[in-house]
Amino acid sequence: MKSPPSIVRRLARTVLALSLAWAVLASAAVWLALRHEVDELLDDTLVASAEVLAGLLTQTPQPPGLHRDTGPGRYAWQWVGLDGQLRARSTAAPAQPWLTTAQAGFATTPAAAAAWRLYGRALPDGSMLYVGQTRAERLEALTDVALSVSASALGVGAVFVLWMRRRVRRELRPLTEWSERIARHDPLKHPPLPEADRLELQTLRDAVVCLGDGLRRRLGQERAVAAQVAHALRTPLAGLDAQLAAAQVASPAEHSAALRRAREASRRLRRVVAAVITLFRSGAEPTRRMVDVNAMLQDLPIDGLLVHAAPDLRLHADPDLLAAALSNLLDNASRHGASQLWLEHAAGPEPPRNGLRLRDDGPGLPEARRRAIQQALDEQAYEGQVGLGLMLADLVARAHGGRVTLEPVDPGFAVRLDLGPAAAARYP
Repeated sequence: MKSPPSIVRRLARTVLALSLAWAVLASAAVWLALRHEVDELLDDTLVASAEVLAGLLTQTPQPPGLHRDTGPGRYAWQWVGLDGQLRARSTAAPAQPWLTTAQAGFATTPAAAAAWRLYGRALPDGSMLYVGQTRAERLEALTDVALSVSASALGVGAVFVLWMRRRVRRELRPLTEWSERIARHDPLKHPPLPEADRLELQTLRDAVVCLGDGLRRRLGQERAVAAQVAHALRTPLAGLDAQLAAAQVASPAEHSAALRRAREASRRLRRVVAAVITLFRSGAEPTRRMVDVNAMLQDLPIDGLLVHAAPDLRLHADPDLLAAALSNLLDNASRHGASQLWLEHAAGPEPPRNGLRLRDDGPGLPEARRRAIQQALDEQAYEGQVGLGLMLADLVARAHGGRVTLEPVDPGFAVRLDLGPAAAARYP
């Protein structure tokens, strides 16, 4: 199953996207703002250059062709006479006149000034001095400014992303801690969840506490009803068994088998009632101690089932809950056609082993059915899938911090009753 995306990663990506968008928009805004200023600055340079060159040409006129500079430079100039012929030019200027018709100021003729930004100044003798800069040079200047601004914006954005990522991680750390705290919280136990130090987490904490209070009240009501019903049934069932025993003795032989079956059903019902009383007793926390399973089996007679128990079966468990679980599992095996059952320690990941494995010689279950029941046990979706015996055994195992596992065997049926880690046991 694909894990949901991390909040930190999503925020980081969002901030990065916003930073990139901000860098682009900032660059565009600066381009628009500086383009006019850079154009004005470059135009002012053209005008100043024209003034200087005009003064030099006026004070020290030279024959045509002698006014040439020694390198291309960033600017070029042409001196055009009254006849439209080129008198002199700089090295970077073209050999043909930019303009054959005198035009003072900045040239606006597209054909003549397509690749140049030109400024014309009239000299005293009527000739024209043109100073120009290539539009590629001007575009390069603007591009350099835009790239510098973009690099600065991206740098600021990168710093902001790193700072924001760190900030978000720090702000989300209490949420992670509270998630772990809620996962460990048991609404049926004390102490309750502490107050949160964040307003958002306090709202979450109040919701969890409210949910836990409702669950505790509901469970308390169910336990009280189950205990009352079980107590109310226990005495009549005991009397019913006694009456059936007396009737079996006094009845004709042809009714003996039916009465025996009725007594067996009555005893099973008494065991279920005893298990319910034990499971839903007040304060359902298991009281663990060392339990001798072999001695316990002597008080759990199951008619028609031969139990082979391994020697020295000792567990850390609540004896009443363990007796209820074993009684129902043994009764299940007997009712489903098993004649023998083997009981041994369940192999654990490390000693000491604190579980039991029960395997009988009954007909067992198809693999698909076993998997369906196991899934129901894992999800505690008992209704319609799990019988009363397995359900009670699973509830007892979960009360000890363990679980019930149906192991695949052929032939027969095998149940593993895990009662949690032995190290957690409290000795009497």
